Amino acid sequence: MTIHLAGDSTVAPGPLDDSGVAGWGAALHEHVTERVHNQAIGGATTASFRAEGRWQAILDAVEPGDLVVVQFGHNDQKEPETLAAEGGYTANLRTFVEEARAAGAEPVLATSVERRLFTDDGELRHSHGPYPAAVRALGAAAGVPVIELTGFTRWLYLWLGEEGSWRLFGHAHPETGAPDNTHFGADGARTVAAFVAQQLRVVRGLDDRTQPLGAWVVQP
Repeated sequence: MTIHLAGDSTVAPGPLDDSGVAGWGAALHEHVTERVHNQAIGGATTASFRAEGRWQAILDAVEPGDLVVVQFGHNDQKEPETLAAEGGYTANLRTFVEEARAAGAEPVLATSVERRLFTDDGELRHSHGPYPAAVRALGAAAGVPVIELTGFTRWLYLWLGEEGSWRLFGHAHPETGAPDNTHFGADGARTVAAFVAQQLRVVRGLDDRTQPLGAWVVQP
């Protein structure tokens, strides 16, 4: 079985030695035994991903029983005229779902990872507006599992705090020199990838038939 990834820079391949930024997809292979086929690329929208042939590359590689994990939104929200959350964005995601199923794969949707944007009062801003909700709604309507990365990363940043969460990122924007609060470094990529891997186990029901313990177990 292969896990195929469709997404933007927050999913895309990248170095895991902190020499640059990396999406969580760059580290997923460290947490799963299956092959990972990562077609995600920086700047991608649900429209450009198809136009550049990356979605077709996934369909061409899919075999029955594969998983196709789809996470967009960061760049779609920059084009609200054509890729509104409940408009072109949802329509494109729905087509991805339909085509993945037609190819024999199981689609899995993911909400966007949050940006690390703290206010002066220490509050974490919501940076994706209605886009995560659109993914959840589509998942419910189409019967597609949804990995909740917006909620998870918001919890993660707040739990680590404004200063502590910087270790998940750790890079400056190459043009402005400002802190890059969108793209992960190695630690962020690995942390989110570990969560995705566990959620994929849940989606596949891999641990559903284990025996319940029901009591404290003393290890010999």
